[in-house]
Amino acid sequence: MSDRLHPVVLHHIVNTLGWSDLRPLQRAAITPLMDGEDTVLLAPTAGGKTEAACFPLLSAMERDGWTGVSMLYLCPLKALLNNLVMRIGSYAEWLGRRAAVWHGDVRQAHRQRIRTDPPDILLTTPESLEAMLIGVKTDHAQLLGRVRAVVVDEVHAFAGDDRGWHLLAVLERLERVAGHRIQRIGLSATVGNPEQLLTWLQGAGAGKRTGRVVAPKVTASGNPAGEVELDYVGSLENAAKLIATLHRGEKRLVFCDSRRQVEQLGAALRDREVTVFLSHASLSAEERARSEQAFADARDCVIVSTSTLELGIDVGDLDRVIQIDAPASVASFLQRIGRTGRRAGTVRNCLFLATSKNAFLQAAGLLLLWGRGWVEPVSPPPEPRHLVAQQLLAVALQQHRIGDRLWEEEWNGLAPFDQSAAPILRHMVDAGFLDRDGGMLFVGPEAERRFGRRHFIELTASFTAPPQFTVLAGRREIGRTDVSVLTEERQGPRLLLLGGQNWRVTFIDWPSKRAFVEPAHRGGVAKWTSNGIAGLSFALTRAMRDVLLGADPPVSLTRRAQACLADWREEAPALVNPGGTLVIRSGADVRWWTWAGYRANATLAATLPSIADPVQRPTDFAVRLRHDLTLTAWETARKGTGNGELLVLPDVDRRAVTGLKFATVLPERLATATVAARLADFEGAKTVLMEPVRHLHLGSH
Repeated sequence: MSDRLHPVVLHHIVNTLGWSDLRPLQRAAITPLMDGEDTVLLAPTAGGKTEAACFPLLSAMERDGWTGVSMLYLCPLKALLNNLVMRIGSYAEWLGRRAAVWHGDVRQAHRQRIRTDPPDILLTTPESLEAMLIGVKTDHAQLLGRVRAVVVDEVHAFAGDDRGWHLLAVLERLERVAGHRIQRIGLSATVGNPEQLLTWLQGAGAGKRTGRVVAPKVTASGNPAGEVELDYVGSLENAAKLIATLHRGEKRLVFCDSRRQVEQLGAALRDREVTVFLSHASLSAEERARSEQAFADARDCVIVSTSTLELGIDVGDLDRVIQIDAPASVASFLQRIGRTGRRAGTVRNCLFLATSKNAFLQAAGLLLLWGRGWVEPVSPPPEPRHLVAQQLLAVALQQHRIGDRLWEEEWNGLAPFDQSAAPILRHMVDAGFLDRDGGMLFVGPEAERRFGRRHFIELTASFTAPPQFTVLAGRREIGRTDVSVLTEERQGPRLLLLGGQNWRVTFIDWPSKRAFVEPAHRGGVAKWTSNGIAGLSFALTRAMRDVLLGADPPVSLTRRAQACLADWREEAPALVNPGGTLVIRSGADVRWWTWAGYRANATLAATLPSIADPVQRPTDFAVRLRHDLTLTAWETARKGTGNGELLVLPDVDRRAVTGLKFATVLPERLATATVAARLADFEGAKTVLMEPVRHLHLGSH
């Protein structure tokens, strides 16, 4: 152990926790963290990252006499904060320090206590941190002006979407409030580009401040550790039958990749008298907490979850992870399998149950990438103009007024919140979202009208949630359901499936968006609308192609899985070309089998209008071409791309723009351009255009 840690911290590590030594990551983190360096700590799930951050920072806190809220601990999920506050609080108490939690579910009385008697460590979300900065009840300079260090847990989960841009912008504003540099520490699961993740986390300080990635050395030993099996079951009903009979007496965590699947599987398991608990974002906080607590205490049971339990929430002593179909990334899979194998004498394990042939191929491709040791690089979504608009409004609220020539200083010159945002600012003034008077900018009447309800609470979240109705059984809140479930025409009573149980709707309070229900026997419907851009990555789709061409993932295949794989490979000559891509005609249907992922295919369809079918939706695997395609037209169109240098952004459905939060604050052309940039994959499209292509049944060769 390091003698740089505070003696009281060392004493409790040995005597309270009973540890004989620190893990390699925890030892390696001490020097950079106590020296004030920006750091990314990289380790698998349950790798001891929280302690690796907390022990040195508590030691620095005591050494340097930090006072007030001197450390922030940011998480992407409220449930993760609830899970961590007791643990981090117990470490703080060793030194007579305190920790507290603040998020959307925390009562006003608790927040007021934090304002009047601040803790040393505050656990919160970026959205709640934004609310503290703009809220009228919080003196943000008094509460947050002494922050010395910020720990961002699951930093990779932020960096890959718009919440990451929001987080970076809020951290720059926090440094302005504090009047000094704030040390930034990111805790991350395995990612493909940790150095770039560190640079991203440093924000405006990148290149000006020291920083390092700390990751324990992992010895290479052939295939990755873990017992993984792939089965093809053909339907969700069959998956339920198998889960109900397999691994009885064990604690099992089942991951699904949609809320609808979670509900349907939960109901099917209950019908088979399995003790089952559910967790997904549309269940009420009380329902989720009840599930997580019961699951932590129970033994012979199943919890069915979306990715809400993928991150570091502790669900107790887990025996087994089961994956329905496949997650969208290797990084997700690593988080999920990392839930198991934590007890001495046990190994990490995961059973994949594919409910369709396509899902089976996706799982096989994902496991092939995993076997190669490949993990996705994390990259922020391009061109977040809508969040630039949100931040301009947030700063105007926080400061009450900002100089019309000095506004970019609020983010310390961080792009894209810098001078490049000037056209967005001009539009916001012209449209009435901001007012200008005497060289100062204020929140305008249009912003008051659109966002002013409940103290501008809508401004604190960087993502749009489709409108949902709260479902109540008496006074008990079950969760939220999509409005379409309540409005679609249906014969007989209106039935919902929520929390793994069937409910009959007895009354709908339309103005307050509440639906009252009572228990029903069966027949409930589960449905939610998603704003996400569908589609698999180039790397994953290409791995699926490799499986068709004969590459085997390094996992056990059941007999059913072997038969499904054989069926796929029998079809392969009509789908894949070992030397490149394949154009194949079947009657009037002409498909270009690129195996490049949805975004690359959408880019190709937009770039090649002379040969692409104008009425189509590209898939992950293919682009539909015009029925009268000739080889001459093909060659002309391909040459016109300049070897993949002259690519075009995909066409954007107007409905996709509405899923971009704060798009209403932008000029329409900029909102559309933002969505188009996020739909594009120029690198993948260029790769495809440079590959040889084989034409079948086009009449001439």
